[in-house]
Amino acid sequence: EVEYVIHYQLPTNESVFVHRNGRTARMHAEGTAYFILRHDEPLPSYLVEKPEIEELPEETTLPALTEWETLYISGGKKEKINKFDIVGLLLQKGGLQKDELGKIEVLDHVSYAAIKRDKIREVIKLLKGEKLKKNPIKFDVAR
Repeated sequence: EVEYVIHYQLPTNESVFVHRNGRTARMHAEGTAYFILRHDEPLPSYLVEKPEIEELPEETTLPALTEWETLYISGGKKEKINKFDIVGLLLQKGGLQKDELGKIEVLDHVSYAAIKRDKIREVIKLLKGEKLKKNPIKFDVAR
């Protein structure tokens, strides 16, 4: 059940627009479609009704950064890497203390670890060229 469709780029033709918005109205359900437009962006001609407009403030304050950042690790379950391997490497070779390491997620071919934001770049430097389970591994800030 989809209650909202948010368009940050409006389709150029009506059929795509109807298809996208149709996801809010399956099986007699109701939903709302929102458009995010620049003030100088024209509405497409296929819009029959003029939408309700809500102006947003020009300047917005971004939320503060969290104390954690995510470390990308280029190996996972298929490379026989597990959480214990990652914890050991990050504490022994990465120079981290236990309280500077958060949640670790190991997927098929990649893993992710939460690292204190002020430590992550140093950890990446220290781990350059390191291996896990005899596999060369790349470490980076997750994007």
